[in-house]
Amino acid sequence: LRRVREVCDDLAARARADLRADSVPDDAITTHARVLLRYAGTDASLPVALDTVPAMAEAFVAEHRSRYAFTMDKPLVVEAVSVEAIGAADGEHRPGPAGQAPTDAGAGAEPEPYARTGMFVDGQVRGTPLHRRADLGSGATVTGPAVITEPDATTIVEPGWQARAAESGHLLLTRVRPRPARVAVGTDVDPVLLEVFNNLFMAVAEQMGVRLENTAHSVNIKERLDFSCALFDAEGNLIANAPHIPVHLGSMGESIKEVLRRNAGELRPGDVYAINDPYHGGTHLPDVTVVTPVFDERGGELRFLVASRGHHAEIGGITPGSMPAFSTDIHEEGVLFDNWLLVRDGRLREEETRDLLTGARHPSRDPDTNLADLRAQIAANEKGIAELHAMVGEFGLDVVQAYMGHVRRNAEESVRRIVAGLHDGSYRYETDSGAVIEVALRVDRAARSAVVDFAGTSPQQPGNFNAPRSVVMAAVLYVFRTLVADDIPLNSGCLVPLEVRVPDGSMLAPAYPAATVAGNVEISQAVTGALYAALGVQAEGSGTMNNLTFGNDRVQYYETVASGSGAGDGFDGADAVQTHMTNSRLTDPEVLEWRYPVRVESFAVREGSGGDGRWRGGDGVVRRIRFLEPMTVTLLTSHRRTAPYGTAGGGPGALGDNSLERADGSVTPLKGVDSVEAGADDVLVLRTPGGGGYGTADGT
Repeated sequence: LRRVREVCDDLAARARADLRADSVPDDAITTHARVLLRYAGTDASLPVALDTVPAMAEAFVAEHRSRYAFTMDKPLVVEAVSVEAIGAADGEHRPGPAGQAPTDAGAGAEPEPYARTGMFVDGQVRGTPLHRRADLGSGATVTGPAVITEPDATTIVEPGWQARAAESGHLLLTRVRPRPARVAVGTDVDPVLLEVFNNLFMAVAEQMGVRLENTAHSVNIKERLDFSCALFDAEGNLIANAPHIPVHLGSMGESIKEVLRRNAGELRPGDVYAINDPYHGGTHLPDVTVVTPVFDERGGELRFLVASRGHHAEIGGITPGSMPAFSTDIHEEGVLFDNWLLVRDGRLREEETRDLLTGARHPSRDPDTNLADLRAQIAANEKGIAELHAMVGEFGLDVVQAYMGHVRRNAEESVRRIVAGLHDGSYRYETDSGAVIEVALRVDRAARSAVVDFAGTSPQQPGNFNAPRSVVMAAVLYVFRTLVADDIPLNSGCLVPLEVRVPDGSMLAPAYPAATVAGNVEISQAVTGALYAALGVQAEGSGTMNNLTFGNDRVQYYETVASGSGAGDGFDGADAVQTHMTNSRLTDPEVLEWRYPVRVESFAVREGSGGDGRWRGGDGVVRRIRFLEPMTVTLLTSHRRTAPYGTAGGGPGALGDNSLERADGSVTPLKGVDSVEAGADDVLVLRTPGGGGYGTADGT
């Protein structure tokens, strides 16, 4: 502490000298010293005021619990110190408006406006005075509504407010009329408030996402934004989400309901759960969902739940990056979180979680990053909790809960209107392995409902191209939400008019311990493509996420690579985009090359790979990555054997292609699903599929 105080004293002296150089008197200067503290072994620091060691520790723990919802049994580390010096110069040194010293003409008076204009105020256009800032002497007041103009700014003085020109040249705005009494908002649905709450609920999830992006450690979550955040009612129904990853959002409800089912009567404030087990609410092991229940102020009543799902680019398994090409058992894919209690009574169970990560049959190669990202997910959930409490404080619990129901019923009605205009349809979708996804859509127009039946789908696969039922539900939810033109949140209300039938024991409802790592990424795309084909509304996009993983014992990296999207009636497909069930970003080349021993040789549109038609499919990409040290490279890609289909006479998109250009000049062709050892200076080349075309080229 003595050394910290010495550094702060030195910084304070230098800051005072800087202000004195700007003509601030020494007796007008105050300094505030802050100490950045963090738990040992973490990288999230928080500022506290310089004080005694016990006082700073107490302040840090309180702030950490407030921001991240947990504390840790670790020593504190001083990361940095800062000193802020604040002081005001004498009045004669303060600049006036637009760089001129203010006059004192008309001091204290309400000046005459130089003109009047119409301004929309309180629901009507009213004559409003215009004032020049330069004409306002020290002490002059302007009562709203009014407009104050100057060369580089315009100030609106609202009704009930008054602006006063201070001696310093600043404008001080003060409320002079009390705020109107709050009008109670009813629980009956109101069209305007429905739109307000649609956006309020989505904004909560978006703020959670901002917190997660800012606090995450891994490239995959922080840079690629491979995460999703959402909020749920007390029964586990999805209410709203941010525009994150569709395959996450539509399947997260199963994680929430698993937590509710397994912990009925046991949930309590200060507890947080983690799930990735595909047979108990998860999808595939890299996607870890962190679930936090939200209680009332007394901690007795469960009101909501919030959740964040992040793709951990290393969670164990038989290959680095946890996306093995040839896994046949779920335990070969990494560490299972099955209803895992991550935080108990506000204490992060770090050692227990580390033991879980390192004690599996195929443990995580990077438990430190896993724990750092889990802490970020907990913090994201805490942000959602704070926003929900603020919403309840403003509108009342009854209103918030009522509008959670209203937004779901609104989504249901929006989908029913779409379903009423659909026709029966079916499609047989063949994957590169020869496995088939059968889907039939049977529409009941009178009831404005539909049955989505996957009977006839191939049985559970020996490899990892199996998708839990929750992934199928995510694809169905996504497709029918895209048919709705209304700006509504993607929520569980969209599924109410739909009966989804998935045969047990099929590749869309596998039995433990079947491998599922490709199901979440590739089969989700295939189910989406089959649904669009049965509906006949759009040609297939690339039908794959083009999953690339590389790594060794030191580093691990995962990305999905863009392709072309499918064309539709009246529009061409888009080139080089992430399509359908993925919505992640590609890591910036500078960040990728800084964090990993690779070089991005080129990344370009694959010209001409989109399908022909009246409306052309989008083109895929060509991506070349050079490895600067030996790596295990794993590919989980599709449409290397069967082309993305066109619709209404449109042509198919081009097949994808994978290869490894060796440093000795030879080329190793790679299959769509493959794993290979790359040496230093080997170059991986991915040519991703194009989207299908729509309609015949001659328009017939």
